Amino acid sequence: MPEAAAAAPEAAAPQRAKPAKPQAKLTSAQRAAAVIIALGAEKASKLYQHMEPEEVEQLTLEVAKLGFLDSEQTEEALSDYYRMCMTNKAVTEGGLEYARAVLEKAFGAQAAEDLLTKVTKSLKNRQFAFMNKADVKSLYSALQGERPQTIALVLSHMDADKAAGVIAQLDEERQVAVVEGIANIDSVSPAAVKIVEAEMSKQFSSIVTSADVKVGGVDYVADIMNNLDRASEKNIFDGLSSYNAELADEIRKRMFVFEDIVTMDDRSVQRFVRDCDPRDLVLALKAANSEVANKLFANMSSRMAQSIRDDLEITTNVRIKDVEAAQQRIVDIIRNLEERNEIIILKGGKDDIIA
Repeated sequence: MPEAAAAAPEAAAPQRAKPAKPQAKLTSAQRAAAVIIALGAEKASKLYQHMEPEEVEQLTLEVAKLGFLDSEQTEEALSDYYRMCMTNKAVTEGGLEYARAVLEKAFGAQAAEDLLTKVTKSLKNRQFAFMNKADVKSLYSALQGERPQTIALVLSHMDADKAAGVIAQLDEERQVAVVEGIANIDSVSPAAVKIVEAEMSKQFSSIVTSADVKVGGVDYVADIMNNLDRASEKNIFDGLSSYNAELADEIRKRMFVFEDIVTMDDRSVQRFVRDCDPRDLVLALKAANSEVANKLFANMSSRMAQSIRDDLEITTNVRIKDVEAAQQRIVDIIRNLEERNEIIILKGGKDDIIA
């Protein structure tokens, strides 16, 4: 009996609960749900009053799915929430530069930059949110009677494909004016946005910050142009080039970049490679990703590919500006060939291809 009693604890030992494995890192949606749970029903309900119905629905679903959270995960979620609240408060009180100074002292330069990026992106997404949910036809109906400056401001807050859809339906003169307006937008005061939003919709709700938020710009215009049909693109560039050639050229430079070669069909790649200086190909490939390199090598003769590879091995200590210049020369060749309809660059809009 004593022996049996002594053995009993040993037999029971394997049945003891094993330490729980660390839970996976929470997603942003799960962190939001964790904050709602930690705040309690009364405080959480006050937050819900400032949210869109779709956001409340999504958040409630995350709360229902969340299950058990340990104290470390809850504390981490609340800390993130506190930092975001502090960032919003700093932006509201003194603008982006003031907020950056405060956050850098509190959390360090990198954390401050990350927080400001999240907040400014959130602010931009909130502006004209009621219009971003509309389809292109509805957007055009709402904007067609507005001044080009107003259309430019609104479209600079829209997704690029929607903005392109609206611009494609404008008359030729206003297409040029709107694109130029978007390209020249740098930052817009919330007061100006508020006035335009009030004109656009009775559902407008006030912006909570006094900071300027970056919208529009040449990069955004390039994204829009990449989604336009070719007729609209040609009209805009022809009109813009006649009195602002520098801006037109800057937009063109950003529309198709070297990395976009991977989207081209093989025949088009083979065609432009024939016109490229082999030295430019070597320099361009020094900083190219594997997809671009594979695309180019697959469309060269075996002799040319081997020669380029050999030169790549012996080419060292290359300056970044020389690589970028070589890539730009190749892109210029591609654009010139496309203008002569010798190659095809796949784009959005109405550029469907029939084989």
